[in-house]
Amino acid sequence: MKNRFYTKLKKEQLKFQFKLLLFSLLVNSLITCILYFTAPALLFLIPFFVVITLSVIAPFFDVPSMVGKGHLRYFSSLFLAEKEKDGVIVIHGGTLFDYYFAIPKNLNGKQRTAFILSEYLKGLLNIIHSEGENVVLRGTSYIINERTASKTGLKKVRTDGIQQLILLYNYFNLVASLYLAKNKIIFPRLSRIHTYEGKIGDLKRHEASITTMLNRLTDASDYQN
Repeated sequence: MKNRFYTKLKKEQLKFQFKLLLFSLLVNSLITCILYFTAPALLFLIPFFVVITLSVIAPFFDVPSMVGKGHLRYFSSLFLAEKEKDGVIVIHGGTLFDYYFAIPKNLNGKQRTAFILSEYLKGLLNIIHSEGENVVLRGTSYIINERTASKTGLKKVRTDGIQQLILLYNYFNLVASLYLAKNKIIFPRLSRIHTYEGKIGDLKRHEASITTMLNRLTDASDYQN
């Protein structure tokens, strides 16, 4: 399964982004009108709604742009990595943009979770065969728990303050992502979001475990990847 956005012509991609931007403007305009006529004392909340909107739609513009410029690279449909910097590669388990365009629409919540995890594992297998053994991978996730991460060779580390602020800013983006992942609305606890890291060499020593988990997910799922 590929990201359907990249199969579109450039004109179609821009058209989709324009419609998304227009829709977000209309939503915020509608909220402003409702507050103006029903509760003008709450108009101070408008910037808050604008920030939420921007955090939700941003990946639909940022990710294609960064991929086009080579700042982000796909290792599977839901696994991206930034350029190496000081021996560290920051990995991302798919954005709202990727979830929207890569997850098959006909899957139920359980199948979607299995699909996402399988794409994460495929990405890990692909990246460990593309980078040097001393390169460190670092990523933050709500989907992956510590037990699963340890089976891949990744270890839980402290999430730094800047990353926590970014997570807070993107909270409603995460809510939307989890809706696409689980097919239901979930308001996540930030305490369940963890950062993991590990050297490529450590992950290679867990390659058999990663492959086993991937095969189990594939065998237990009904989706066609």
